[in-house]
Amino acid sequence: MLALGKLLELTLAGREPTEKIQLTREGARLHWLAQGALEVTPPASEDCGLDLLLSAGIHGNETAPIELLDRLLQGIASGQLIPRARILFLFGNPEAIRRGERYVEQDINRLFSGRHEQASGFEALRANELERLAAAFFIREGRERLHYDLHTAIRASKIEQFALYPYAEGREHSAAQLARLNAAGVEAVLLQQKVGITFSSYTYAHLGAEAFTLELGKARPFGQNQAVNLDLLEKRLREIIEHCEPATTTLDGLQLFSVAREVIKHSDAFRLHLPADIENFSELPAGYLLAEDIAGTRWVVEEQGARIIFPNPKVKNGLRAGILIVPAQL
Repeated sequence: MLALGKLLELTLAGREPTEKIQLTREGARLHWLAQGALEVTPPASEDCGLDLLLSAGIHGNETAPIELLDRLLQGIASGQLIPRARILFLFGNPEAIRRGERYVEQDINRLFSGRHEQASGFEALRANELERLAAAFFIREGRERLHYDLHTAIRASKIEQFALYPYAEGREHSAAQLARLNAAGVEAVLLQQKVGITFSSYTYAHLGAEAFTLELGKARPFGQNQAVNLDLLEKRLREIIEHCEPATTTLDGLQLFSVAREVIKHSDAFRLHLPADIENFSELPAGYLLAEDIAGTRWVVEEQGARIIFPNPKVKNGLRAGILIVPAQL
C-alpha cells in the first residue's frame, strides 16, 4: 500500500511523508497538502464531477469517524476502492487527536466563518487552515460539492445517528440530499435556521457545498468503537466514491426537526436543570424550567413536542449550552 494511505499513522506520529505525491496502480493521485490533509484525484477520464470533502477529528476524542476515514483512504491507496470523485480527507485537529482530547485550548468547531480571527492559539490557526484547504478544494466551477463532517457525541442519544443541516440565506434544504443521508443510516436531521460557526456551516454558507455535520454515536477511544455501527454509512460512502451515485428520493422513516431556541450561557451563574446523563433528543414537557442565569434570566419550555440536544453547562460564557428542537417538515 502507498505510504500516503497511512495518513492517520502520519498524523498520530506528527510526521510529514517524504513523498508528497503518489499514484495508485489505477492512476488515482494522492497529494499530501498539510498535516492531516490529503487530496485524492481520479484520472481525468474517470472523474464523475463530484468534489467530496470528508472530515473527522474536529474533536480529537471522536475516534470512530477517524477510523472510518482511515479505512476508506487505505482502500483507495491499496487499489481496493477505485475513486471517481475528487476527495479531500481532513483530520481536523491533529494535536487533540494525538492527545485523545476534545480540544487543546478551545472548541475548534466554534471558530469558523471568521470566528478564528477573533481568537488566538492553536485551534484558531487550525480553523483558518481548514477554511483555506476547503476553499482551495472547492474552487472548481461546475462541479457538485458535498461535505460530510463526521462526529460522535459527548453523551448518549435516543436517536443514535443524526445530522445537522446548515442554513444559508437564499438556499433551500435539499430533499435529494436528505434522502442520500436516509440511505446511509441517518435517522434524523436537524434543519438549522441561521448561519452557524461550525465547519459544515462554513462550507455550506461560504463555499456553496451541500454540507452536513453527522453525529454517529457516542465518543470512545481508538479501538473501542465496536458499539458504533457505521456499516451502512461506510457502504454509502464507498458507493459515492466509486460510482458518484445520484441521491435517492425516499425520505421514508427520516425524522426532521428544526431549532426552536438556543440556550446561551451568559455567566458563571448559569444553571442547567437537567440530569447530567440526559440523552440527546430527550423530550421535555411544556412548562419545564430548563435553565437559569444571571439577572433572573430563565428558559422555560413553551413548545409542544420539544426535545433537547447538546446540553452542556460547561461551555464558555457566550456559547450555546443546549438546543431546544421541535418536529419539522421540509
